[in-house]
This record gives sequence, structure tokens and C-alpha cells, in this order.
Amino acid sequence: MPNRLAHETSPYLQQHADNPVDWYPWGEEALQRARVEGKPILLSVGYSACHWCHVMAQESFEDAEIAAQMNRDFVNIKVDREERPDIDQIYQQAQQMLSQRPGGWPLTMFLTPDQRPFFGGTYFPKSARYNLPGFGELLAKIAMVYRSQAQAIATQNEELTGLLERSGAQQPPATSLDSAPIDAALADLPRMFDSVHGGFGGAPKFPHPAELELCLTSSAARGDADLRHIALHTLRNMAAGGIYDQLGGGFCRYSVDERWNIPHFEKMLYDNGPLLSLCTDAWLVSREPVFARVCEETAQWVMRAMQSPEGGYYSSLDADSEHEEGKFYVWSQEEVAVLLTPDEQAIVSPHLGLDQDANFEGSHWHLYIAKPLERVAADLGVEISAAERLLASARQKLYAAREERVHPGRDEKVLTSWNALMIRGMAHAGRVFGRADWIDSACRATDFVRSTLHVDGRLLATYKDGRAHLNAYLDDHAYLIDALLELVQARFRVEDVDFAQALADAIIARFEDASAGGFFFTSSDHEKLIVRLKPGPDNATPSGNGVAALGLQRLGHLLGEPRYLDAAERALRAFYPQMQQHASAFATLCMALREYMTPAPSVILRGDEEAMRDWAATMSRAYRPGAMVITLRNGLAGLPPVLNKPQRAGVNAWVCRGVNCLPPIAERDALEAALGSA
Repeated sequence: MPNRLAHETSPYLQQHADNPVDWYPWGEEALQRARVEGKPILLSVGYSACHWCHVMAQESFEDAEIAAQMNRDFVNIKVDREERPDIDQIYQQAQQMLSQRPGGWPLTMFLTPDQRPFFGGTYFPKSARYNLPGFGELLAKIAMVYRSQAQAIATQNEELTGLLERSGAQQPPATSLDSAPIDAALADLPRMFDSVHGGFGGAPKFPHPAELELCLTSSAARGDADLRHIALHTLRNMAAGGIYDQLGGGFCRYSVDERWNIPHFEKMLYDNGPLLSLCTDAWLVSREPVFARVCEETAQWVMRAMQSPEGGYYSSLDADSEHEEGKFYVWSQEEVAVLLTPDEQAIVSPHLGLDQDANFEGSHWHLYIAKPLERVAADLGVEISAAERLLASARQKLYAAREERVHPGRDEKVLTSWNALMIRGMAHAGRVFGRADWIDSACRATDFVRSTLHVDGRLLATYKDGRAHLNAYLDDHAYLIDALLELVQARFRVEDVDFAQALADAIIARFEDASAGGFFFTSSDHEKLIVRLKPGPDNATPSGNGVAALGLQRLGHLLGEPRYLDAAERALRAFYPQMQQHASAFATLCMALREYMTPAPSVILRGDEEAMRDWAATMSRAYRPGAMVITLRNGLAGLPPVLNKPQRAGVNAWVCRGVNCLPPIAERDALEAALGSA
């Protein structure tokens, strides 16, 4: 008999619907039962693409004896961290405070009936190993401690709650703002940079797109070749590594080694949106073909594998297939030999590392670029054009054979925030590379979010199987404003400007900390949790406060709306003291601070649509971080007054930087000159 999770929208929760555990989703029913019965809560947080979540489920949650312990001694609550990041953030932070160890998933927390955590960890094996207790043993001990040490738990809870509340407390807002945090971050990041393989730190190695974007944008602002090298060298190595799917496109979550070669195989929408945008910028800066290839393949993967028929983007692909991590992606040499001609194999084997020792679990090969194609061709005495043809035909055969395998599971819920990250990536890449089909994809996703996840003027966080629900968070609103500002540059639509304004108004009305500045993660009318966090640092996704400050500044300058500019400035002042102390953790807020100090130009082009197309294409091929270029054809109706520029013959450009605007410009060369000095 399925448990209560069978009726949830989350595929992760549905994966546990047939467990013998008496699972509840987070909600008043479970919390009330804990209060009435005086039982502790066992809170388990994970997500559908999480490998170790699956392992713990198979070992413990599917075990009748373990489930009986859980059902007897605890009220058991399952949470999808992707649908409820508000809950996950609180208890991840609590787990780290309690254990003094890094957090992660699965997250296993034990709470008193009033939701206060008193013990926690991440993965626990069924039987003791990895220097961890067995889960059944742990359950028995926690139940005993809860019954016998109530006063000690109450004292600890009071102290921990105080720590959580103080972690969100900020120093008094800064009275003045300068570039000191930006300077500090740009001094820290080169020290953490792996000069050999790229990226920051050692294994496991994560992409860190916000930090790379700060380096790349700052290299343009400062003329700093070293910062440019950090970003491009990292992205080149990622594109050559196994973290990038060399056959199907798209990036995996992280690399387990420092060389980017063996990934944790899950593919997340929230990684690929920012990386698509970043690789587009890397191409603008360098014109290196590798970045154009990565953008092409990743955009095609998104449209092929990750966009629903309704228009929204799905959340993720699992790391596992047939209960084995990476099985879908790896190869034996015999499989490859059967598929390819001798000439194709002569190219593919050295190029993709098949002529080296097995690199995955001792007996399989995961593909990565082991030797550049130019060197392979030279070694074989083959023309590069012939080598390219052989590689293309081999990749096509390998991809077709891989498609016949059992695919990893796909989490088909549509998350507003992650959709926004991908809308931005697709719109930006589509504009730069002149790909109308990519822009079409971004428009379809945007229209789905607006029609399905924006209900009665309120944004919702998640959708699946015809049901949209859960109050949207700060990230949903902030990322969506950022995405809309990119989309209106790729294809101007009045309704997208209106949507961005509505979201900006909602952020200020329902998320801003009126007393200290900055924005809470949850809205003022959100369910009351044990603490209301106001996060500033970047994590796997960019800081909601940083993206909000950037978006409000850009929208405020574009529309001449001081309320947006003032709210962004209050956020920067609120976080400035923290930024001074840990600058490199605040890359997105550093970018917002830089644009506060030196606003990027905004350009309004108006005129004949055909003539404007050439102007817009030329401007799209220039790397100007933060700059906005809006093209408005003559005859377009319903424009906000500030965008409703006079309609004249030919093309005219209105250039502003912050509150300083130039007279209309009617010559393309004059526009380029103005942007160089604006």
C-alpha cells in the first residue's frame, strides 16, 4: 500500500511512496502528530538525482526492520530539497553547526516536535562502516536519548536556535560603498586557482560559474589578462573533460578528480543554464571554436532532453541507470570496436582516451578529450578536415548506440528558479550566435512560467502533472527578472517587461528586510519556520540577493525607476560588511557592487526592423558585461513611456549609463564610439 508521498508532485517523494516507512510530506499533519504524540521527527532531505539518497533508500528505507523502528519511534518526514530549499537551508546549516562537518544529501536530521534540530548527519549506512554507525543502531540511540535527556536537548536547542538566528543577523549597513570587496575577491580567487587543470581547489571539483563570471567580467573592466586566463583555462579544461558529455552535450554536477575527467554523473538544469551563458561569453572574448561547439551541443541537449511539451524545462537527469552510477555513459573497448570502422577508431581511441587504461571502476572507459584532434591527425598523417569527418561520424554512431541503452531517470518537475537560469542561458546564447530556435525555446519556457506558475499575481515555485504549488522564493523572483532582462534583448516583448516589473515590485513588497536592507529567502507571508534566513553568499546557484541587486539595478536604469535602484543599494549596503570579510564567497554581490559603482550602458535602438537587425547583430558580438541592448521596431505599441522613443527614419540609438544619457545617435560608427566612452 503506497504511503502519503504517492500524492506529491515531487518525483523524489514519489520514489519513496512504496517504502514500508510511514512517510509524511512536510506539513501541518506531520507536525501536529509529532506535537500530540510527543515523538521526535526524523527529517530526511534529498533529491531525485542524488546517488547516495538512492543508496540509503535501498539499504534502509526499503528494509522492513528499519522501517518498523522508524515508524515506532519517530514521525518521519521526507523533503525534496529542490521544492523546499527553505527547509533544506535551515537544516543544512544546523547540521553543520551540530556536527562541525560539511553538509550534503541525503540530509538526516532529528528534530523535537517544535521543529528544532538536536542531532543530524548526512548518509548513514544500514550497518556500521565508513566510520559511521549503522542506521538501526543510530535510531535506537536517538530514541533513547530523546526519552532520557529532554532537558539537555532543550538547552542545546536554545543555544542552536540562537546561533541560527545570529547567523542571519548582519552588522549595521555600510554608510559608504567602494571596490574593496571586489579587490579582495579578485586577490583571493587567483590564490585558489588550479593553474594546471583550471577551477578552484582540488578534488572533488565543482564548476563555480559565479566566480568564473566575476573573473571574466572583471578582466574586461580592468584589462587583466590573468583573470581572463582563469576563466578561459577552466572552461577549456571542463569542455575537454568527462564532466562534459562528449557525445550528448551538457555538463555533469561535478568532477570527482581534479582533472575534470570522471564526473558525478547527474546533470542538473541549474548548472547548465549558467555554464551555457558563461561559455557564450568565453566565445565572445576568445572566438575559440570549442566554446561555440559546447554552446551548440548543450543548447541542443536542453531542447531535446530537458524541455517538456508544455514548454517548461525539466529539473535533472539521474546519475544512475539500472541502479549503477554512470552505466549509461561508460564504454568497454569491445563495444566501441564493434560500432566503428578501423579509420574511425584510429581517430577516436587516442582523441577520447580509449587507448589508455580504463578510467572508470577499473574496467570501463568514460570519454574525455585525452589528445587534441590536431595532434591525433598529425600523428596519423591525416588531414584535419578528414579527421573531423571521421570523428563526427564516430560520435554519431556512439551516440546512436548509447540512445538504445536504459536512460537515467529524469526529474520532470518544473522549478521556476532553475527554469529562469536556463531561460537566461538560452536567450543569451541565442542572441549572440543568432539562433532563433534557441530564443524560441527560451520564449516557450517563459510563457509556460508566466501562464502556469504566476497565478493571481503570485509566483509559485514548482509544477508537475498539472499542479503548480508552493510559494515562490527569493531566487525564483530574482533569477526570473535576470532572465527576462536577457530575453528582452534577444526578442523584445512588452509582456516580458511588464512581468519583470511585477516581479520587482513583489521582491520589494514581500521579501525586503525593511529595517536593515537586503532580501529574505522567504516572503513575508510564507509558512513560519524556526528562522527566516537572508543568505548572501553564492552556493551551487548564484546568490538570490546578488541577482536581485543586479536585476533591480538594470531594470531601474532601463525604466528610470528609482525604487528599484534604492532597494538594490540597500541590499549592497546590508551585505557590504560581510563581503569585506569573505569577499570571494560573494561573487554575484561583487558584480552587483561593480555595476552600482560603474553602471553598464543601456542602449535603445528604434527604427526599421530590417535595418536594426544588422545593428543589433553587430552589438551582440561584442563583449560588454552588463550592457543592455533593446531593439524596438517602429509601430510597436504598449511600450512603457521611458522606452517609447521617437520613431524616425533609419535607425536611432539612445545610450545611457546610469542616469547620464547622450543625444540620439543615427550612425553605427558613432554608436560604437559612444559605447567606448559612455
